[in-house]
Amino acid sequence: MTGTILAQTRPLTCAPSRAARELGLRRGEFDLAVHLGRIRTVPDEGGGGARRVPRTEIDRLRPRTGPLRESVKVMGTAEGAALMGIPAARFTRFAKLGLITPVRWYPNRYRAVVWLYLAQELRQFVSDDSNTRLLTGRTPEELRDRLRVGADQRARNWRGRHRGFLLRQADGPWERAGVVAAFLDPGEIDEVVTDPHERAYVKKLRPAPPAHGAPGSSAAQLAEELMTADAPDEIGWLRNELSQEVSAARTASPAPSLLPHTSRTALRPPRYPARPRPSRGLRDWLYKALKSPSWTTDTSSRPSRS
Repeated sequence: MTGTILAQTRPLTCAPSRAARELGLRRGEFDLAVHLGRIRTVPDEGGGGARRVPRTEIDRLRPRTGPLRESVKVMGTAEGAALMGIPAARFTRFAKLGLITPVRWYPNRYRAVVWLYLAQELRQFVSDDSNTRLLTGRTPEELRDRLRVGADQRARNWRGRHRGFLLRQADGPWERAGVVAAFLDPGEIDEVVTDPHERAYVKKLRPAPPAHGAPGSSAAQLAEELMTADAPDEIGWLRNELSQEVSAARTASPAPSLLPHTSRTALRPPRYPARPRPSRGLRDWLYKALKSPSWTTDTSSRPSRS
């Protein structure tokens, strides 16, 4: 009877920290498993934007903890190159060309980005027969040409992966618009979302970059830089996606006004003040002076310098 009562009062969900302990995962492993869709989460019943893990999900995964931990194992360039049996320089070229995609990153002490890759995906790359020539032969000329002009897809590919994760976690159409906006510069958002109330709401829903240091620190600034699209074609694609997401969200429900007593004019993007001009009286005086016959270029009437 007691066991029946306990089973009935058992919570339906638990916090991520509790779920990680029950599954025998480190918190970083757990977060990455959620990021990759290996662990299902649901919105917190109490609201606030937090996520929780259903008890049924923990029960499903508990017998598979070993394979789950292996599926989220990450490694850097040196370890990844050793796993693939290639020099580190070739591994870096593969990453810059977008042949392998980073799943995570962190800044080192010199503020340089250290990219991390899924060991599982590196093994899959090696096992694919179509990649044998890339692993052992000379890099094709067209790929070398891309490297010569500075191709580096690592940040862009990471953004694409991270955006997919955030979209899976979005709870509604306006949240999806906020996710897409998180990868654009605020000025781009202002141009795409012209309604001031919609723009304010979308900006409020933008997820922050992954935490790497205190706000305002160099690490936090680096995270913001990596989160923001920089290539013209990527920016154009995201602008179009944001426009579509906002249109879909607007159809589903209007954006709530964050400042109900503020006019739409007051919410418009700030404009720089116009450059001051001479008064009309001064301009008229200059115009008449220049047209006057007494104005001459004859230097003989000018006072001489001693």
